[in-house]
Amino acid sequence: MRLYIIRHADPDYPNNTITATGHLEAQALAKRLKRQGLDRIFVSPLPRAIHTMQYTAAALNLKADILEWTKELDVLRFKSTPAWPITCAWDIPAEVVLNRDPLPSQKDWHTLPELQEFAAKEIFDELIAHSDEFLKTLGFERQGTKYKVLRPSTEKVAVFCHGGFGLTWLAHLLNIPLTIMWSSFWLSPSSVTTILFDQRSPEWAVPRCIGLADTSHLYEADLPVRPRGIKANFD
Repeated sequence: MRLYIIRHADPDYPNNTITATGHLEAQALAKRLKRQGLDRIFVSPLPRAIHTMQYTAAALNLKADILEWTKELDVLRFKSTPAWPITCAWDIPAEVVLNRDPLPSQKDWHTLPELQEFAAKEIFDELIAHSDEFLKTLGFERQGTKYKVLRPSTEKVAVFCHGGFGLTWLAHLLNIPLTIMWSSFWLSPSSVTTILFDQRSPEWAVPRCIGLADTSHLYEADLPVRPRGIKANFD
């Protein structure tokens, strides 16, 4: 199975949709996904994800299923202050996250002082539970750091979701400490991250990232990569 984790197109956050540029991005994305093909489409309940997805669903004549648990993780937003101008847990600067010896691990990432206003581990554990339930319906049952193959699958499955959520989900799928995932990677608007459920034996599959935040459809359409979520010196 190939799982495509797709961030929504350029957002119009005040109106909870996508911008005019975002519609162009979504159209270019639909052209690309029609060419490569999909078997199933899932989408966050938030309009900016739905409005991005609709072009692809129409191009492939597929009906999308809404996954409530894939909406953006707004519970991880800070109360903004002049001393701490960032807005989301996934925006904590890398120099803060990595200023630890030893580095954050799977067991202690949530002890970062800047995360203590949230029940961050509980929020992540809830996402993990939803992910494991969802993937089991697709034929892959999580056991430890790998997945038992309940039924072999060559399906191509797309999930249209969000930047912070996508990084958080990837941390679970790829067994990467969450704060390192947040501070070291970024998903650009309309980007496609491809996870192959790498099956080396009849019994087990392990998620493997074979493409992170790909925006080749934007280059083909002569559209720029928008820096939504990047806080400094993108240009």
